[in-house]
Amino acid sequence: MIFDLHTHHERCGHAEGGIERYIEAAIERGVGAIGISDHSPYFGHKDDHPFPGIAMAASEFPNYVNEVLRLKEKYAGRIEVLLGVESDFFPEHLDKYKNVYAKYPFDYIIGSVHQVDGVSIFNRNRWKKLTEAEKLATKERYYELIGRSARSGMFDVLGHIDAMKAYYPAFSDIQTEAVDKTLQLIAECDIAIEINTSGKMKEVGGWYPADVILERAHYFGVKVTFGSDAHTPERVADDWEFVRQKLKEIGYKEWCYFRQRKRVTVEL
Repeated sequence: MIFDLHTHHERCGHAEGGIERYIEAAIERGVGAIGISDHSPYFGHKDDHPFPGIAMAASEFPNYVNEVLRLKEKYAGRIEVLLGVESDFFPEHLDKYKNVYAKYPFDYIIGSVHQVDGVSIFNRNRWKKLTEAEKLATKERYYELIGRSARSGMFDVLGHIDAMKAYYPAFSDIQTEAVDKTLQLIAECDIAIEINTSGKMKEVGGWYPADVILERAHYFGVKVTFGSDAHTPERVADDWEFVRQKLKEIGYKEWCYFRQRKRVTVEL
């Protein structure tokens, strides 16, 4: 069965089209389960909508949930619509995010680290004046945050765990034991990581995480799932079959999606 747990829509301010367009695109592609997982609002910010081009307003969040639940019922029998969210991970606001999410019947929550030291991981300029030692320290802080997100107990899936390479491909060449240690922690916490195919839309190309990280993830027993991270309906389930074949080559026998916060295993 084809599934895709990572899709966005126009509420986040940088994706095209409404939720229903993504569901219809999924049906056209033979997808059996489509996860709707737009960016979480900045619940820790004092303003309702501090960054309109990045995430929805906090006041819009109930409308988002209600629309997904309505479409879940509308499309029942044609495709399984799953209620998700891609949540930023800010340790200092952990309880606030947990309290908000507890109010809603999520099928799963993706935890993604989008900022390190207060700067976007996608900001290519952050690397320009750093020494090699500072680059190493930055990468290790990134994986420390991913590890803390795994331990938080808030997430079912960890999103794009090497996406910091998106506009700085040399990120992958920075050698550190932090990656292995983080993968071991993720395995211990029994959380899945996604294979996210949106890397093809960035300078780095390919998908997240790199094959070498997936090989180490398999070695440590980390569960995996799939997410296109589609910001246009045309990208729903993009490269799903290529990812499935790569996982089989690595040695994986299964991957998973989530329903009512419970893992559903699918054979590769």
